[in-house]
Amino acid sequence: MPVPSLKKFYASLALLALTTAIAVALYVFVALQWSYSKGERAGFLQKVSNKGWVCKTWEGELSLVALPGTAPEKFLFTVRDESVAHKVNAAAGKRVTLHYEQHKGLPTSCFGDTDYFVVDLTEID
Repeated sequence: MPVPSLKKFYASLALLALTTAIAVALYVFVALQWSYSKGERAGFLQKVSNKGWVCKTWEGELSLVALPGTAPEKFLFTVRDESVAHKVNAAAGKRVTLHYEQHKGLPTSCFGDTDYFVVDLTEID
């Protein structure tokens, strides 16, 4: 039985690595384009920050209006679009409605710390 050449082994390894990289890139592209759910949340915009060591993302916190006597619930979200991030920053401390899309299964936190990506914001008077 002949032993495969080292050159053939490295070529196969490179092909496997390339195929894996293309499959992961395609998966991430589909996960970012396809929305698992869409919705709206209303409350007071408490916090917005641009954070991360390598991958900077806009992360925020919305305090949902709770019933009297209950603990307030927080809605954590991510903003990917820079123009939406400016709108969110301008509305900090105000009562707003966030329009979001949920993208499940993203592989790293480089896309955001949460599954919920805000796509628009409406201020409530």
